[in-house]
Amino acid sequence: MFPATHQSEIRDPKSEIDMIKPLRKDDELLDDIRATDTGDGYALWWLGQSGFLVKHRGRFLLFDPYLSDALSKKYATTDKPHVRMTELVIDPARLDFIDVVTSTHNHTDHLDGETLAALRRVNPDMKLIIPEANRAFVAERLGCDTDWPIGLVDGASAEVAGFTIHAAPAAHEALDTDDQGRHVYLGYVVEFGAGDNRYAIYHSGDTVLYDGIVERLRKFDIDVALLPINGALPERRVSGNLWGDEAARLAHDIGARCVVPCHFEMFEFNTETPERFVAACDAIGQSYAVLPNGGRLVVNDALHVE
Repeated sequence: MFPATHQSEIRDPKSEIDMIKPLRKDDELLDDIRATDTGDGYALWWLGQSGFLVKHRGRFLLFDPYLSDALSKKYATTDKPHVRMTELVIDPARLDFIDVVTSTHNHTDHLDGETLAALRRVNPDMKLIIPEANRAFVAERLGCDTDWPIGLVDGASAEVAGFTIHAAPAAHEALDTDDQGRHVYLGYVVEFGAGDNRYAIYHSGDTVLYDGIVERLRKFDIDVALLPINGALPERRVSGNLWGDEAARLAHDIGARCVVPCHFEMFEFNTETPERFVAACDAIGQSYAVLPNGGRLVVNDALHVE
């Protein structure tokens, strides 16, 4: 659909005294979201950690937003402080145009009560996609009716606001299920558009590689894969993710036309720089785009990183 291309912005977080500043934030980001003409294609913005905003024909889908300091406050006085590296890109209360939002699992950076409460106040008709296995937990954390979220299981799908959202298991770090065999970690493939202007985005949530993941995903003809690259280290005492080279290889093996890394430059104790990812993509000829926070990727008959 578009030629192989890449753009990288690589930093050493340790060398920065101040927090990383988003490319766009607040008014500038909102102006960019409103002004970007996607035509028959779409645009996506990285909002930090695993959060991405997708715009297609005036409809908006928000993947796994973490737009608060909930974790920094929660762990501030513990032996595992979540020190923020990048400035907050936007107050979620200003995103008053969201049609659907996802949560891939129950960890706070993927199911943030503060962010979701603010979004729901300004988007009363907003829909929330979750793993069905997590319904009771989600309702308790958000203080919402248990029947409000749309729950998915492996292989199921839901259509909301022109987006068809398919569920695929994620392994963080195992393919964990509840007592009914339903996966508590999911990734989502979102399809939208039609004909020559049909698109698919894969958001893996938090995952490592597992047997069968490539076969599950290749059938979707994925344009852009959004994959974590922070890896797994026992000393972090948190569940791990793909390393950068694994993310590059997964994108290549599922036939993704472009891969965008995420889940880095949020917390000092749980991050990686993109060098390993970039080097692996270059080595195997995988198209990629490394976005700064507030950066934009536009996809139509070409690929533009801005």
